[in-house]
Amino acid sequence: MLTCSRCKQQYPETEPRWRCQCGAYLLLESDRMFTRDALLHRPPTLWRYQEALGIERIEHVVSLGEGFTPLIADELFGQPVLLKLDQLNPTGSFKDRGSTVMISKLKEWGVPEILEDSSGNAGASIAAYARRAGITARIFVPESTSAGKTAQIRMYGAELVKVPGSREDTTRAALAAASQTFYASHNWSPYFVAGLKTLAYEICEQQGWQAPDWVVTPVGGGSLVLGLYLGFADLVRAGLIPRAPRIAAVQAAACAPVYHAWRQRLDDVPAVAKQDTAAEGIAIARPVKGRSILEALYRSEGVALTVSEEEIWAATHALAEKGIFVEPTAAATPAAVRQLKAQGLTDAGSRVAVVLTGIGLKATDKFLAHLGT
Repeated sequence: MLTCSRCKQQYPETEPRWRCQCGAYLLLESDRMFTRDALLHRPPTLWRYQEALGIERIEHVVSLGEGFTPLIADELFGQPVLLKLDQLNPTGSFKDRGSTVMISKLKEWGVPEILEDSSGNAGASIAAYARRAGITARIFVPESTSAGKTAQIRMYGAELVKVPGSREDTTRAALAAASQTFYASHNWSPYFVAGLKTLAYEICEQQGWQAPDWVVTPVGGGSLVLGLYLGFADLVRAGLIPRAPRIAAVQAAACAPVYHAWRQRLDDVPAVAKQDTAAEGIAIARPVKGRSILEALYRSEGVALTVSEEEIWAATHALAEKGIFVEPTAAATPAAVRQLKAQGLTDAGSRVAVVLTGIGLKATDKFLAHLGT
Protein backbone atom coordinates (compact mmCIF):
# COMPACT_ATOMS: atom_id res chain seq x y z
CA MET A 1 0.00 0.00 0.00
CA LEU A 2 0.93 3.64 -0.45
CA THR A 3 0.49 5.44 2.87
CA CYS A 4 0.38 9.18 3.42
CA SER A 5 3.18 10.48 5.62
CA ARG A 6 0.82 13.00 7.24
CA CYS A 7 -2.82 11.88 7.34
CA LYS A 8 -2.12 8.11 6.95
CA GLN A 9 -4.63 7.76 4.10
CA GLN A 10 -3.85 4.60 2.12
CA TYR A 11 -3.96 4.04 -1.63
CA PRO A 12 -3.62 0.89 -3.73
CA GLU A 13 -0.39 0.38 -5.68
CA THR A 14 -2.37 -0.17 -8.88
CA GLU A 15 -3.18 3.47 -9.68
CA PRO A 16 -0.72 6.20 -10.75
CA ARG A 17 -0.20 8.60 -7.87
CA TRP A 18 2.71 10.73 -6.65
CA ARG A 19 1.21 12.37 -3.54
CA CYS A 20 -1.72 12.19 -1.14
CA GLN A 21 -4.91 14.18 -1.66
CA CYS A 22 -3.92 16.20 1.42
CA GLY A 23 -0.74 17.29 -0.38
CA ALA A 24 1.79 15.25 1.63
CA TYR A 25 4.25 12.70 0.26
CA LEU A 26 3.57 8.97 0.23
CA LEU A 27 5.57 6.02 1.53
CA LEU A 28 5.52 2.47 0.20
CA GLU A 29 4.57 0.02 2.95
CA SER A 30 4.95 -3.71 2.40
CA ASP A 31 5.82 -6.82 4.37
CA ARG A 32 7.37 -8.50 1.31
CA MET A 33 11.07 -9.26 1.73
CA PHE A 34 13.75 -11.38 0.10
CA THR A 35 15.61 -14.17 1.88
CA ARG A 36 19.34 -14.88 1.87
CA ASP A 37 18.72 -18.22 0.14
CA ALA A 38 16.82 -16.49 -2.66
CA LEU A 39 19.86 -14.31 -3.40
CA LEU A 40 22.28 -17.19 -4.00
CA HIS A 41 21.69 -17.53 -7.76
CA ARG A 42 20.57 -14.03 -8.68
CA PRO A 43 22.65 -11.63 -10.79
CA PRO A 44 24.64 -8.87 -9.04
CA THR A 45 22.25 -5.97 -9.62
CA LEU A 46 19.88 -4.28 -7.19
CA TRP A 47 17.01 -6.26 -8.72
CA ARG A 48 18.26 -9.27 -6.75
CA TYR A 49 16.19 -7.66 -3.98
CA GLN A 50 13.07 -7.55 -6.16
CA GLU A 51 10.57 -8.63 -3.47
CA ALA A 52 11.16 -5.39 -1.54
CA LEU A 53 10.80 -3.01 -4.48
CA GLY A 54 7.06 -2.89 -5.17
CA ILE A 55 7.01 -4.10 -8.79
CA GLU A 56 4.32 -6.71 -9.38
CA ARG A 57 5.64 -8.30 -12.58
CA ILE A 58 9.34 -8.68 -13.35
CA GLU A 59 8.78 -8.12 -17.09
CA HIS A 60 8.02 -4.48 -16.30
CA VAL A 61 11.50 -3.90 -14.88
CA VAL A 62 13.52 -1.23 -16.70
CA SER A 63 17.18 -1.84 -15.90
CA LEU A 64 20.69 -0.85 -16.97
CA GLY A 65 22.40 -3.27 -14.59
CA GLU A 66 22.50 -0.76 -11.73
CA GLY A 67 23.56 -1.52 -8.19
CA PHE A 68 26.10 -3.79 -6.52
CA THR A 69 28.75 -1.10 -6.80
CA PRO A 70 32.13 -1.71 -5.13
CA LEU A 71 32.58 -1.36 -1.37
CA ILE A 72 36.28 -0.92 -0.67
CA ALA A 73 38.28 -0.65 2.55
CA ASP A 74 40.37 2.52 2.82
CA GLU A 75 41.26 5.33 5.21
CA LEU A 76 40.26 9.00 5.40
CA PHE A 77 41.91 11.46 7.79
CA GLY A 78 43.24 8.59 9.86
CA GLN A 79 39.83 6.88 10.12
CA PRO A 80 39.37 3.41 8.59
CA VAL A 81 36.38 3.55 6.23
CA LEU A 82 34.40 1.52 3.73
CA LEU A 83 33.92 3.58 0.58
CA LYS A 84 30.71 2.74 -1.28
CA LEU A 85 31.48 3.73 -4.87
CA ASP A 86 27.94 4.50 -5.97
CA GLN A 87 29.20 7.05 -8.48
CA LEU A 88 29.88 3.99 -10.67
CA ASN A 89 26.20 3.35 -11.40
CA PRO A 90 25.25 3.44 -15.12
CA THR A 91 24.52 7.18 -15.45
CA GLY A 92 27.21 8.20 -12.97
CA SER A 93 25.23 8.64 -9.76
CA PHE A 94 23.35 6.81 -7.00
CA LYS A 95 20.11 8.19 -8.43
CA ASP A 96 19.94 5.20 -10.78
CA ARG A 97 18.81 3.09 -7.81
CA GLY A 98 15.65 5.17 -7.46
CA SER A 99 15.12 5.74 -11.16
CA THR A 100 15.10 2.07 -12.13
CA VAL A 101 12.35 1.31 -9.58
CA MET A 102 10.28 4.45 -10.19
CA ILE A 103 10.38 4.15 -13.98
CA SER A 104 9.60 0.42 -13.77
CA LYS A 105 6.48 1.28 -11.76
CA LEU A 106 5.49 3.98 -14.24
CA LYS A 107 5.85 1.44 -17.04
CA GLU A 108 3.71 -0.99 -15.04
CA TRP A 109 1.10 1.75 -14.65
CA GLY A 110 1.20 2.54 -18.36
CA VAL A 111 2.20 6.21 -17.87
CA PRO A 112 3.32 7.52 -21.31
CA GLU A 113 4.80 10.92 -20.41
CA ILE A 114 6.48 12.41 -17.34
CA LEU A 115 8.22 15.50 -16.07
CA GLU A 116 10.82 15.92 -13.34
CA ASP A 117 12.79 18.75 -11.74
CA SER A 118 16.37 18.24 -10.65
CA SER A 119 19.70 19.90 -9.94
CA GLY A 120 21.11 17.53 -12.57
CA ASN A 121 21.89 13.95 -11.52
CA ALA A 122 18.32 12.79 -10.95
CA GLY A 123 17.25 14.46 -14.18
CA ALA A 124 19.95 12.67 -16.15
CA SER A 125 19.14 9.36 -14.50
CA ILE A 126 15.39 9.62 -15.04
CA ALA A 127 15.95 10.73 -18.65
CA ALA A 128 18.02 7.59 -19.28
CA TYR A 129 15.56 5.14 -17.76
CA ALA A 130 12.55 6.86 -19.30
CA ARG A 131 14.17 6.60 -22.74
CA ARG A 132 14.84 2.91 -22.17
CA ALA A 133 11.22 2.41 -21.12
CA GLY A 134 9.81 4.33 -24.09
CA ILE A 135 8.40 7.05 -21.83
CA THR A 136 8.59 10.68 -22.98
CA ALA A 137 10.40 12.87 -20.42
CA ARG A 138 10.67 16.61 -19.82
CA ILE A 139 13.37 17.61 -17.31
CA PHE A 140 13.40 20.99 -15.54
CA VAL A 141 16.79 22.15 -14.18
CA PRO A 142 18.19 25.40 -12.79
CA GLU A 143 19.89 27.53 -15.42
CA SER A 144 23.14 27.19 -13.42
CA THR A 145 23.23 23.36 -13.61
CA SER A 146 26.61 21.89 -14.59
CA ALA A 147 27.04 21.54 -18.34
CA GLY A 148 27.99 17.87 -18.07
CA LYS A 149 24.62 17.05 -16.54
CA THR A 150 22.55 19.06 -19.02
CA ALA A 151 24.41 17.53 -21.97
CA GLN A 152 23.70 14.07 -20.59
CA ILE A 153 19.98 14.83 -20.26
CA ARG A 154 19.82 16.05 -23.85
CA MET A 155 21.74 13.05 -25.19
CA TYR A 156 19.14 10.72 -23.68
CA GLY A 157 16.53 12.53 -25.75
CA ALA A 158 14.61 14.23 -22.96
CA GLU A 159 13.28 17.75 -23.39
CA LEU A 160 15.49 20.02 -21.26
CA VAL A 161 13.91 23.08 -19.66
CA LYS A 162 16.37 25.51 -18.04
CA VAL A 163 14.73 27.68 -15.40
CA PRO A 164 16.26 31.03 -14.36
CA GLY A 165 16.74 31.51 -10.64
CA SER A 166 17.08 29.08 -7.76
CA ARG A 167 16.54 25.34 -7.37
CA GLU A 168 13.24 26.24 -5.68
CA ASP A 169 12.19 28.27 -8.73
CA THR A 170 12.79 25.15 -10.82
CA THR A 171 10.49 23.09 -8.60
CA ARG A 172 7.76 25.71 -8.83
CA ALA A 173 7.98 25.70 -12.64
CA ALA A 174 7.76 21.90 -12.72
CA LEU A 175 4.79 21.80 -10.36
CA ALA A 176 2.95 24.30 -12.54
CA ALA A 177 3.49 22.03 -15.55
CA ALA A 178 2.50 18.92 -13.55
CA SER A 179 -1.19 19.79 -13.87
CA GLN A 180 -0.97 18.38 -17.40
CA THR A 181 1.75 15.71 -17.10
CA PHE A 182 2.57 13.04 -14.48
CA TYR A 183 5.09 14.42 -11.98
CA ALA A 184 7.78 11.73 -11.69
CA SER A 185 9.71 13.53 -8.99
CA HIS A 186 12.61 11.81 -7.24
CA ASN A 187 11.83 14.01 -4.22
CA TRP A 188 8.21 12.79 -4.04
CA SER A 189 8.03 9.26 -5.44
CA PRO A 190 7.71 6.45 -2.86
CA TYR A 191 9.18 4.07 -5.44
CA PHE A 192 12.31 6.19 -5.80
CA VAL A 193 12.86 5.82 -2.05
CA ALA A 194 12.24 2.07 -2.33
CA GLY A 195 15.06 1.85 -4.84
CA LEU A 196 17.44 3.65 -2.51
CA LYS A 197 16.80 1.07 0.22
CA THR A 198 18.95 -1.29 -1.84
CA LEU A 199 22.03 0.69 -0.84
CA ALA A 200 21.53 -0.49 2.75
CA TYR A 201 20.91 -4.06 1.59
CA GLU A 202 24.10 -4.10 -0.48
CA ILE A 203 26.37 -2.63 2.16
CA CYS A 204 25.33 -5.36 4.58
CA GLU A 205 25.41 -8.20 2.05
CA GLN A 206 28.87 -7.16 0.85
CA GLN A 207 30.08 -7.35 4.45
CA GLY A 208 28.71 -10.83 5.09
CA TRP A 209 25.45 -9.48 6.55
CA GLN A 210 27.19 -7.25 9.05
CA ALA A 211 25.96 -3.69 9.48
CA PRO A 212 28.48 -0.86 9.84
CA ASP A 213 28.47 1.26 12.99
CA TRP A 214 27.98 4.45 10.96
CA VAL A 215 26.80 5.32 7.46
CA VAL A 216 27.87 8.76 6.27
CA THR A 217 25.76 10.22 3.48
CA PRO A 218 24.93 13.59 1.92
CA VAL A 219 21.45 14.98 2.46
CA GLY A 220 19.57 17.38 0.23
CA GLY A 221 16.02 16.33 -0.62
CA GLY A 222 16.31 13.50 1.87
CA SER A 223 15.44 10.44 -0.20
CA LEU A 224 18.86 8.85 0.35
CA VAL A 225 18.82 9.27 4.13
CA LEU A 226 15.28 7.92 4.23
CA GLY A 227 16.09 5.03 1.91
CA LEU A 228 19.07 4.00 4.01
CA TYR A 229 17.10 4.23 7.24
CA LEU A 230 14.18 2.18 5.87
CA GLY A 231 16.50 -0.33 4.22
CA PHE A 232 18.40 -1.07 7.42
CA ALA A 233 15.08 -1.26 9.28
CA ASP A 234 13.90 -3.87 6.77
CA LEU A 235 17.00 -5.98 7.42
CA VAL A 236 16.57 -5.79 11.19
CA ARG A 237 12.90 -6.73 10.91
CA ALA A 238 13.77 -9.71 8.68
CA GLY A 239 16.44 -10.89 11.12
CA LEU A 240 19.23 -10.42 8.57
CA ILE A 241 21.19 -8.03 10.80
CA PRO A 242 20.93 -7.58 14.58
CA ARG A 243 20.94 -3.78 14.61
CA ALA A 244 20.89 -0.77 12.30
CA PRO A 245 23.82 1.67 12.01
CA ARG A 246 23.78 5.28 13.06
CA ILE A 247 23.34 7.76 10.22
CA ALA A 248 25.50 10.86 9.71
CA ALA A 249 23.74 13.26 7.32
CA VAL A 250 26.05 15.83 5.75
CA GLN A 251 25.23 19.22 4.26
CA ALA A 252 27.22 22.10 2.82
CA ALA A 253 27.46 24.92 5.37
CA ALA A 254 26.16 27.27 2.66
CA CYS A 255 22.79 25.44 2.64
CA ALA A 256 22.12 23.40 5.77
CA PRO A 257 18.42 23.36 6.74
CA VAL A 258 18.53 19.78 8.04
CA TYR A 259 21.57 20.51 10.20
CA HIS A 260 19.94 23.57 11.81
CA ALA A 261 16.65 21.73 12.41
CA TRP A 262 18.50 18.76 13.95
CA ARG A 263 20.52 21.02 16.22
CA GLN A 264 17.29 22.58 17.50
CA ARG A 265 15.58 19.16 17.85
CA LEU A 266 12.69 20.29 15.64
CA ASP A 267 9.99 18.01 14.23
CA ASP A 268 10.26 19.41 10.70
CA VAL A 269 12.78 21.33 8.60
CA PRO A 270 12.07 25.04 8.05
CA ALA A 271 13.41 26.77 4.95
CA VAL A 272 16.72 28.60 5.14
CA ALA A 273 18.34 31.32 3.05
CA LYS A 274 21.08 29.60 1.11
CA GLN A 275 24.34 30.73 -0.43
CA ASP A 276 26.20 29.41 -3.47
CA THR A 277 27.94 26.08 -2.99
CA ALA A 278 29.94 23.72 -5.18
CA ALA A 279 27.74 20.94 -3.76
CA GLU A 280 24.81 21.86 -6.01
CA GLY A 281 23.12 18.47 -5.62
CA ILE A 282 22.32 18.99 -1.93
CA ALA A 283 21.59 22.73 -2.00
CA ILE A 284 17.88 22.47 -1.18
CA ALA A 285 16.52 25.20 1.08
CA ARG A 286 13.59 23.14 2.37
CA PRO A 287 13.41 19.40 1.67
CA VAL A 288 9.99 17.87 1.03
CA LYS A 289 10.75 14.97 3.37
CA GLY A 290 12.10 17.09 6.22
CA ARG A 291 10.00 15.45 8.92
CA SER A 292 11.05 11.94 7.90
CA ILE A 293 14.72 12.93 7.59
CA LEU A 294 14.77 14.16 11.18
CA GLU A 295 12.89 11.11 12.39
CA ALA A 296 15.50 8.87 10.73
CA LEU A 297 18.32 10.78 12.42
CA TYR A 298 16.68 10.76 15.83
CA ARG A 299 15.70 7.09 15.72
CA SER A 300 19.10 5.95 14.45
CA GLU A 301 20.84 8.07 17.12
CA GLY A 302 22.52 9.81 14.23
CA VAL A 303 23.92 13.26 13.66
CA ALA A 304 23.76 16.07 11.13
CA LEU A 305 27.01 17.76 10.13
CA THR A 306 28.06 20.63 7.89
CA VAL A 307 31.22 21.07 5.84
CA SER A 308 32.72 24.23 4.38
CA GLU A 309 33.53 24.82 0.72
CA GLU A 310 37.23 24.46 1.59
CA GLU A 311 36.58 21.09 3.23
CA ILE A 312 34.58 19.90 0.23
CA TRP A 313 37.35 20.73 -2.22
CA ALA A 314 40.00 19.25 0.07
CA ALA A 315 38.02 16.00 0.15
CA THR A 316 37.77 15.87 -3.66
CA HIS A 317 41.57 16.12 -3.81
CA ALA A 318 42.02 13.52 -1.05
CA LEU A 319 39.87 11.06 -2.99
CA ALA A 320 41.57 11.88 -6.30
CA GLU A 321 44.87 10.93 -4.70
CA LYS A 322 43.33 7.49 -4.17
CA GLY A 323 42.22 7.30 -7.82
CA ILE A 324 38.59 8.16 -7.05
CA PHE A 325 37.01 11.07 -8.95
CA VAL A 326 33.76 12.41 -7.51
CA GLU A 327 31.82 15.63 -7.95
CA PRO A 328 31.85 18.21 -5.14
CA THR A 329 28.41 17.14 -3.88
CA ALA A 330 29.73 13.63 -3.32
CA ALA A 331 32.84 14.95 -1.55
CA ALA A 332 30.75 16.39 1.29
CA THR A 333 30.51 12.96 2.92
CA PRO A 334 34.23 12.12 3.13
CA ALA A 335 34.86 15.69 4.30
CA ALA A 336 32.66 14.99 7.33
CA VAL A 337 34.59 11.88 8.39
CA ARG A 338 37.20 14.09 10.05
CA GLN A 339 34.47 15.65 12.23
CA LEU A 340 33.10 12.28 13.35
CA LYS A 341 36.55 11.28 14.50
CA ALA A 342 37.30 14.65 16.13
CA GLN A 343 34.03 14.53 18.09
CA GLY A 344 34.87 11.09 19.44
CA LEU A 345 31.97 9.46 17.59
CA THR A 346 34.28 7.06 15.73
CA ASP A 347 37.65 5.48 16.42
CA ALA A 348 40.03 2.98 14.84
CA GLY A 349 37.66 0.12 15.67
CA SER A 350 34.55 1.73 14.15
CA ARG A 351 33.07 0.39 10.93
CA VAL A 352 32.25 3.52 8.93
CA ALA A 353 30.59 3.28 5.50
CA VAL A 354 30.92 6.41 3.36
CA VAL A 355 28.52 6.80 0.43
CA LEU A 356 30.01 8.44 -2.69
CA THR A 357 27.12 9.60 -4.81
CA GLY A 358 28.22 11.18 -8.12
CA ILE A 359 31.12 10.89 -10.54
CA GLY A 360 33.40 13.88 -11.09
CA LEU A 361 32.75 13.98 -14.83
CA LYS A 362 29.33 15.42 -13.98
CA ALA A 363 30.97 18.68 -12.85
CA THR A 364 33.87 19.23 -15.25
CA ASP A 365 33.10 22.95 -15.49
CA LYS A 366 33.35 23.32 -11.71
CA PHE A 367 36.66 21.48 -11.61
CA LEU A 368 38.12 23.61 -14.40
CA ALA A 369 37.10 26.78 -12.55
CA HIS A 370 38.52 25.40 -9.29
CA LEU A 371 41.82 24.43 -10.93
CA GLY A 372 42.08 27.74 -12.76
CA THR A 373 42.30 26.30 -16.26
